[in-house]
Amino acid sequence: MNPMLQQLKNHRSIRQFTDQPISAELRHEILNAAKMASTSQHIQATHIIRITDPTLRKKLRELCSDQTYVESAAEFWVFCADFSKHAKIVPNAEFDWTEWLLVGAIDTGIFAQNVLTAAEASGLGGVFIGSLRNDIEQVDKLLKLPQYVVPLVGMCLGYPAQDPMLRPRFPVEMLCSENEYHPLDPVKLAEFDAEISAYYQARSQKNLTWSDYMKAVFSEQKRPQILDYLQSKGFLKR
Repeated sequence: MNPMLQQLKNHRSIRQFTDQPISAELRHEILNAAKMASTSQHIQATHIIRITDPTLRKKLRELCSDQTYVESAAEFWVFCADFSKHAKIVPNAEFDWTEWLLVGAIDTGIFAQNVLTAAEASGLGGVFIGSLRNDIEQVDKLLKLPQYVVPLVGMCLGYPAQDPMLRPRFPVEMLCSENEYHPLDPVKLAEFDAEISAYYQARSQKNLTWSDYMKAVFSEQKRPQILDYLQSKGFLKR
């Protein structure tokens, strides 16, 4: 099998890291590879902030559900959608259209995945930190973000100190259809629920299906403050 395909199939989130630092040369190589990510209309609406200040790292850990690896990983990077550069070039640009934030979020997500893929190809591991958005306004203040720049996700990187099981994903048939959308197949869902239940039991965790987990995920409000924050940054007004 193509080595890159095998690497992608073997992706696991890594949350335990050795003390080995990542060299400046390797960081540079990862970023040089990742920056070639696809970008809408060559806009390149992404900015990465590498967090090296220990005090700032600790504050961000506390804001990110106190996940210790935010502070202990060799690297912690914050990926932002960034239109501030464009605002300086085109002062009268209308960034408040919903489409522009979609473009920025998609561009930034693609860039971030490129970073993780390049890191894994170099023997590193990592994990995305969505809890960065738990108190997005405080993160914004800590990072001194200007108008039209919003933090979307964090990423821990380092040399793995664990070898976790692969977490099952949907079969391709549940993800891809031809010519038109296919509704959820209850038989395939039941099969996937059984696979996930076995996965959790193998990890000595409670018996939980994917459907059970989704019911819990979608039963509560999800960061309701974010809309007001994004609008305050100049986005999502029409």
